[in-house]
Amino acid sequence: MERLLIEAPDVWDAALRALPDPHVLQSWLWGDLKAHQGWRVQRYLWQAAGRPLACAQLLLEQRRDAWLGYVPKGPAVDWSDAEQVTEVLADLERIARDEDLLLVKIDPDVTAESATGKALVACLRDRGWHYSFEQLQFRNTLVIDLQPDLDEILARMKGKGRYNIRLAVRKGVTVRPATPADLPLLVDMYTETAQRERFAIREPAYYRETWRAFLQSELGSGFIAEVEGDPVAMLILLHFGKRAWTMYAGSYNRQRQAMPTYLLQWEALRYAQSLGCTLYDMWGAPDVLNASDPLWGVYRFKSSFGAMLVSHIGAFDYPPHPWRYRMRVMFHPELAALRH
Repeated sequence: MERLLIEAPDVWDAALRALPDPHVLQSWLWGDLKAHQGWRVQRYLWQAAGRPLACAQLLLEQRRDAWLGYVPKGPAVDWSDAEQVTEVLADLERIARDEDLLLVKIDPDVTAESATGKALVACLRDRGWHYSFEQLQFRNTLVIDLQPDLDEILARMKGKGRYNIRLAVRKGVTVRPATPADLPLLVDMYTETAQRERFAIREPAYYRETWRAFLQSELGSGFIAEVEGDPVAMLILLHFGKRAWTMYAGSYNRQRQAMPTYLLQWEALRYAQSLGCTLYDMWGAPDVLNASDPLWGVYRFKSSFGAMLVSHIGAFDYPPHPWRYRMRVMFHPELAALRH
């Protein structure tokens, strides 16, 4: 395998799309957004005979006297190919040493209970990787298979999900595409949702910049649910390759009895299928399926669509200097944490 540093957007995204299950957080656009937010970005492609075999978009951030690296939802590689995995991991470890990083973090979408997932975890531990104290992304998520036709997808839903979609239609809920002109509205709804559900969010400028970039590209779509012309709920859908992700969604407190969020998800799902996506990732589920978990209500809502729970292996860190890593994590964990 030959390792190349890629600096052309079209070359990068084309190589990424040629790999199994590429993630939107490895796309050129996501890295470009992070570069504008102060990260250094290095994009590595492994190939043989001109054929892409792996990609790793490495984000680098300085925390005081240390540099930290992160490959979000990557690297992209055939995780069942032990030889390729070993070479990619060895190169990432080499890059971490050459860049004198405190750590390099990966969190690939590899199912924890699969044979591939168990083998990968064993491989990582044998090579000196540590299960990360900081899990930047959700380890668990809920996904819907988009390969059946819409009638079958609807039939697989729980009765409550089907009922609430139809109820929303009867209540006069409609869904329209969102445009960059809707950004103030989208951010306002998302902010109100965060306050109501008590989860932390970034400053509004972050969402305006991120959502504008995706809405103006081929990788993002926005949707707004309205009741008699009154906007009451929003959703941002990201899509890359054969997958789609509902990473951001929110609603106002009003008109919730009309169930606008159910029709909103259904229309976004239908749109993702029309793009040729085969998997709809609803992005995020509780670590433990228990009613005491803050995400329990979110889990119940998403599972009503017939979504399947998937648990990934989570994030692992490789520290080139284990003693320095242990000391920093033990005494100054905030200086070993990346920005979310």
